Amino acid sequence: MRNVIERMARAKHAPMHTLTPEAARAFYEMGSGVLEVPKAELPRVDNFSIPARDGFAIPARLYATSLEPGLPLLLYTHGGGFTIGSINTHDTLCRELARLAGCMVVSIDYRLSPEHRFPVATNDAWDALQWLAAHASELGADGQRLAVGGDSAGGTLAAVNAIQARDARIAIALQVLFYPGTTAHQDTESHRTFAHGLVLEADAVSWYFNNYIPNRSDREDWRFAPLLAPDVDDVAPAWIGLAELDPLVDEGIAYADKLRLAGVAVDLEIYRGVTHEFIKMGRALPEARQAHADAARALREAFGL
Repeated sequence: MRNVIERMARAKHAPMHTLTPEAARAFYEMGSGVLEVPKAELPRVDNFSIPARDGFAIPARLYATSLEPGLPLLLYTHGGGFTIGSINTHDTLCRELARLAGCMVVSIDYRLSPEHRFPVATNDAWDALQWLAAHASELGADGQRLAVGGDSAGGTLAAVNAIQARDARIAIALQVLFYPGTTAHQDTESHRTFAHGLVLEADAVSWYFNNYIPNRSDREDWRFAPLLAPDVDDVAPAWIGLAELDPLVDEGIAYADKLRLAGVAVDLEIYRGVTHEFIKMGRALPEARQAHADAARALREAFGL
């Protein structure tokens, strides 16, 4: 991890938060595969779209390890502070999860800020989950075996989806949360301790959230900060994978505690010596490959595979 950080520093790229959103997206996409594991070849990869409540067609990509019908399905929402990231930046990761878990994965391009501010991303993710629950069989999936997952901001969306699914009586087998954002104001001790020099900078966090939800009072909405949800009783079991040296690690632990106090089964893994974004560095970090395998094992168990 230290070697990765040193190489990033030597490259002397402009910090993400100093770029325009368009330039930041292009930069992130250009570098997204550099440290990834080799891209898995799968028998089925299909692009399609999912209707949102306002008529927008949400781009989606389906990954499947088999052409046979009846596979369980994971809805994956990518990270990127609600400002950057896409289906393409998380293509390799979604392929790997599909390959290792033996399930279908659907990744979506929910709309990004600042063009589309809170709660558009939340609404897109929820609309996608509702549509998949109703139309799984049309995709060749088993609508009775659904899971939600995501990393960072995408982990936030997945956690919120799990709560909304409970309220809508949509059965979710598992929520897979890689270092999710769960707090309203990023004021935990880990946000102070790991504010600089460890991939995700404090200035970048502020930039992302000022793009997405500039009114700070709005951040008390639990759909942005699921740690503030009135209750999480009876939500789906969770597998949570955190990075030890990450501004978000404390809020990930706090959310695991909130779920456990509500009687929700939680499998919490903290990967030592790594930073935010580590799951997309499998070429360099064995911890990333371990996290892929651990999340896939949890999915297989939840799906009864």
